[in-house]
Amino acid sequence: MAKRIFSTVLLWAIVAGSLWYFRTTGAVILIGVIATLTLGEFYKLLAGAKLAPFDRLGMMLGGLITISPWLQQQHGLAAEHLLALAVVIFAFRIIGERTTETRVEALASTVFGLVYVAFMLQYLVQIVIFNPYAPEQGLILFIWLVAVSKFCDVGGLLTGLAIGKHKMSPEISPKKTWEGAIGGVIVSMGVGALIAWLARDHLPAHITPLYAALIAGPIAVVAIVSDLIESVIKRRAAIKDSGGVIPGIGGMFDVSDSLILTAPVGYLLLQLS
Repeated sequence: MAKRIFSTVLLWAIVAGSLWYFRTTGAVILIGVIATLTLGEFYKLLAGAKLAPFDRLGMMLGGLITISPWLQQQHGLAAEHLLALAVVIFAFRIIGERTTETRVEALASTVFGLVYVAFMLQYLVQIVIFNPYAPEQGLILFIWLVAVSKFCDVGGLLTGLAIGKHKMSPEISPKKTWEGAIGGVIVSMGVGALIAWLARDHLPAHITPLYAALIAGPIAVVAIVSDLIESVIKRRAAIKDSGGVIPGIGGMFDVSDSLILTAPVGYLLLQLS
């Protein structure tokens, strides 16, 4: 637990430092690095499940897809165009670099990683560049979404340890409980409201603490599902942690797991508002 707390504090310090010193560019680079490392671990899990993805080139293209909203502002490279190009590239590669037994699996698993990790996380970049005329809004909304997503896990863990009795999905994640899930959602709503109140002078007028709390609720629910999906993939590969780069937590996939599904949901909720 001590290692996990230390690693969590250190990660938040890195995020805060990157945003403070490098602003929008720092946030985009940080998201790109996280997505690339996550995709590498994701492909490792799929390889453990005997699916043989193209990991190295997949990571390179995945990094570009993730930061493509920012590249689109600069050079007109949209995420969907890069994704389509990647499919063409890997279709060519499976002809000469995989056996008959693994060609379909290699193409499907590689493209699945690009969609599930890179394309989904590019919505974080879209949030960062939310308002080019007021860049601080995008940075604050990015921090808000990350905090709402990750504090759901913290709240769920603490609540589950304290009063958790009813298992949510014992076959997928034996330690998760319904009490923990409810506690995580409540904590996320509180964190969402608090950040909106603290940053009220820098956010659009309609994002009040009450509104932030209301949309934090469904985002927290999605975060729980996103975390369960990672558990499904790890169980399929028979691996406990996606990596060991972060002491007490595991790999980068263990850090970004909840963000993969909350990124597009959060972006859409903010857009609808």
